[in-house]
Amino acid sequence: MTLSDVARKVGLPRATVRRALLTLVQLGYAEEDGRLFRLTPKVLSLAGAYLGASASPTVLQPLCDVLCVEYNETFSVAVLDGEDAVMIAYATPRRMYMEASGIGLRLPAYCSAVGRVLLAGLPPAAREAFLERLTPRAVTPRSVTSKPALRRILAQVEADGYAIAEEEAEIGFCSLSVPVRRVGGQVAYALNTGMPVGRATVDQMRSRFLPRLLAESQTLQTQLF
Repeated sequence: MTLSDVARKVGLPRATVRRALLTLVQLGYAEEDGRLFRLTPKVLSLAGAYLGASASPTVLQPLCDVLCVEYNETFSVAVLDGEDAVMIAYATPRRMYMEASGIGLRLPAYCSAVGRVLLAGLPPAAREAFLERLTPRAVTPRSVTSKPALRRILAQVEADGYAIAEEEAEIGFCSLSVPVRRVGGQVAYALNTGMPVGRATVDQMRSRFLPRLLAESQTLQTQLF
C-alpha cells in the first residue's frame, strides 16, 4: 500500500502515518519499496507470541482438527477483540476454499455467531457499554443493525447457551457457536462450526452439531484456567 492508502485506511494524517511506517521499517516489521510499503514475515512473531501463550496450539487447534476430520466441516475458535471476533484456531476440509479464511480472520461481533456468543458472555454493564459505543452497519442485507433488536438477540443467546447467524456476516454462509468458559465460569472463547446455507438447514445444524459442541465446551472448561 502507498502512504496515502494507509492514511485513508486508518483515518490518520499522512505525517502521523509516515512516522509510524518508518518506525515499522526500522524495526523490521515492514519494508519500503519506492512509494509502496509492505509487511515482512517478522509480523508473524507477534501472532506467534500470542498463540504460543494461549491454549490454542495445545487444546483448541487440536479439537478443531479432530472435529473437522470427523464431520468433514469447518470448525473454529474465536476470541473477542474490540468490536470483532478473531479466529485463533481454525480447521477446514480440503474441499472447501474460503477467501481470507483461517487464523486471524476477523468478523464483526454484533452480526456473527461467534461474536454474539462472546458478547452475550460479557457482564451486563460491559455488554451495554459495547452496544452504546457501537455503530452497526449492514455487512449483508440480512445483518441486524437495530440496537434494540441486538439487545434482544444477545439476551436470547445468553438464555439459550448458543447462537446461530444465518447470512448476517457473509452471504451464503450459516454458523453455529457455543461459549467456552474458563474454570471460573467466565466466557473466554466461542467454539463454532459453519457451512454454506445449502448444505444444511438451521434445524439440521442444531440437531447435528449443537449437542457435540456443548459437550466439547464442557470438557474444555476443565482445561482452561
